[in-house]
Amino acid sequence: MSDQPYIRRRRKQMSEINVVPYIDVMLVLLIIFMVTAPLMNLGVEVELPTGSAEPLSDQGDPLMVSVTASGDMYLDTGDAPELVDGETLVATVGAIVERNPQLQVTVSGDREVAYEHIYRAMVHLQRAGVASVGLVGDPESEQEE
Repeated sequence: MSDQPYIRRRRKQMSEINVVPYIDVMLVLLIIFMVTAPLMNLGVEVELPTGSAEPLSDQGDPLMVSVTASGDMYLDTGDAPELVDGETLVATVGAIVERNPQLQVTVSGDREVAYEHIYRAMVHLQRAGVASVGLVGDPESEQEE
């Protein structure tokens, strides 16, 4: 064998961070959020009536009450819409309006719902202290004319 003594070399310590695993994790999270984001914006499914009214000026996210064809009321405060009865609607909306009196409140009703259910929702909102209520509808399409 060779007569040279075995020289052990010390490895130099790395002072760099390996960012490749972090990039992999970031890309996986990005894909997860891209897939789940459209699913988080689900609301109550109602068939809105059509009309040619001008849209309201945007003053932030309005508080929305949806009335289904069966007369059920759903309150959407920005999270998932939740089924509410009249007294719960009055209490919840009253507490929100007390903190923000200028809050926009809209009612969206299915085109098949009886006017009585829309009226009842508006009466509950009036009892909660809402100054004005907007009604939501779909714009008329050119094909219907």
